[in-house]
Amino acid sequence: MPRPATGKVIDHRGRDGRTYRSLRFTAYGKRRFVSLGAVTAGEAERELRHVLADVERGTWTARIEVAAPPEPEPIPTFHAYAEEWWTRYEHQIAAKTRANYRWRLERHLLPFFADMRLDAITFDTVERYIASKLAEPVPLSARTINMTVTLLSAILEGAVERELIPRNPAKGKGRRVRERAPRRSYLETAAQIDALLIAAGELDSDAREDRRHVERKAMLATLTFAGLRISELCALRWQHVDLAAGWLTVGESKTDAGRRRVKIRGALQDVLLELRGRHQDTEQSAYVFGTSRGGQQSPDNFRSRVLRAAIDRANENLTADGLPPLPERITPHSLRRTFCSLLYALGEDPGVVMDEMGHTNPALALRVYRQAMRRGDDEKAQLRALVEGSQLAVIDSAAMQQAAA
Repeated sequence: MPRPATGKVIDHRGRDGRTYRSLRFTAYGKRRFVSLGAVTAGEAERELRHVLADVERGTWTARIEVAAPPEPEPIPTFHAYAEEWWTRYEHQIAAKTRANYRWRLERHLLPFFADMRLDAITFDTVERYIASKLAEPVPLSARTINMTVTLLSAILEGAVERELIPRNPAKGKGRRVRERAPRRSYLETAAQIDALLIAAGELDSDAREDRRHVERKAMLATLTFAGLRISELCALRWQHVDLAAGWLTVGESKTDAGRRRVKIRGALQDVLLELRGRHQDTEQSAYVFGTSRGGQQSPDNFRSRVLRAAIDRANENLTADGLPPLPERITPHSLRRTFCSLLYALGEDPGVVMDEMGHTNPALALRVYRQAMRRGDDEKAQLRALVEGSQLAVIDSAAMQQAAA
């Protein structure tokens, strides 16, 4: 006897949320598919019985036969999908960002999510991940945790677009840890600026012959009195420095607003004139603070060999004099904030400050640097003397006396 005809009802969820049904069965040695549309389950089962009866009688004909629906794409694990996502996008990401993304993925996301299927990652799962990071013996900062969740969201967003998951459980402000506003470091007083520049001058005097090309005091003075970013300092060439007219042009910056002119005030002009005098034969196209071979200085070398060394020497000097050390976490950008703070404290027009800093948002500038307005008159007078150059002459004299001793 021939085997009885068999088949089943197949359900399909449409984009509109409705359920559509079709029949799958074997007739005359071939697998058949018949679309029924948005019918009820009962109607579909009844139509299946009728079709199978017609097949057994040999009277069924393919009146509404359609192509087999595509098999749904299997839901991969997070590890498998993240590897695929990385392969697609890694070459579209800047090298520095790529290293940061890889660290977030391999050090934090994969250990937690690797073996989970994408559709098993829910809002609760993401919250458990965040809680696990906060509970680590040495917890990550809120900002770092949020950066890992941002990457998780970017990966899962691609899965949503491919219809592997219905929504992105890592998306939205609710999946973020509340961050505290960072404490923005800068040199708060003329005495602190003095201490750093004196220390840099001492390091210049103590440097070996093969390290004399590293102009520590001039570099730190340029950051402090011109507000350059570290990348702008390293890219600065003599053709950008107009000592006669008293202007410094920033031509290479990360933003359009960053391309600007900065007034060379008294203290900085003295330093740059002295520096130019030591390098009279240097071409205008040369870097102001180049390497021994004339190449561009590395920001990392500046941080470790110039700024860090000057801070350490300054703190040694301050401790020896019974004075408190410099503020913690001083970075090249701290000196840029110091410059902005100086200008505000000295009463410069906010528009001038914005222009020289390359800022476009006055509310942001005033919020970040408003503490500079609170200085007393004595401190403002010392800062003015420092910026205009008379105080720097005292610094140079002290440095020379100490070197002679």
